Amino acid sequence: MLTITPSQLIEHTFCPRFIYFMETLSIPQKEGNRFKVLKGREVHKQKTLINKSYLRKKLEVVEKQSNVYLSSAKYQLRGVIDEVLTFSDNTMAPLDFKYAEYKKINYKTHKIQALCYCLLIEDNFQKKANKAFIVYTRSKNKLIDLNFNDKDRKNLDKQIKEVINIIITGYYPKKTSSKKRCVDCCYRNICEN
Repeated sequence: MLTITPSQLIEHTFCPRFIYFMETLSIPQKEGNRFKVLKGREVHKQKTLINKSYLRKKLEVVEKQSNVYLSSAKYQLRGVIDEVLTFSDNTMAPLDFKYAEYKKINYKTHKIQALCYCLLIEDNFQKKANKAFIVYTRSKNKLIDLNFNDKDRKNLDKQIKEVINIIITGYYPKKTSSKKRCVDCCYRNICEN
């Protein structure tokens, strides 16, 4: 069964045609050379090494697993979670490090990724995961929490189906409604305007 990643869902949120170009036509975007991407990967690596035994007692964390790869046929998702936290009430949550500044906004892309991780945790550990945590490393490791409801889950399920449909059928979707996104898009020279 085909599984997709939170990154693919984020790309689809930016513009549905990203999935078409990346998956159907196999044209990579080459983001791996961008400074913030490289720096973000380095931050993740450092946090994993430094924080091995650290438990967030204020959150009542009783166990932590780092860099956990999970997949789910049920949700058709796969991904690597920075930290999987288990709490004293026997619920769980993902924690993700972002090489970004916190600007008092819960970005849609961060919420999508976090909810994907919640679904992966629930399916693999059979425990509730209705919240997630993000650490913004460029804002003095500011910790924020996100909570999810049934509406969030239904919206994500719809988006997963859309991405999988593009990959399987080769459907050419409508482009983003935001012209601003086209300015810095790596596919702008081959995308119909």
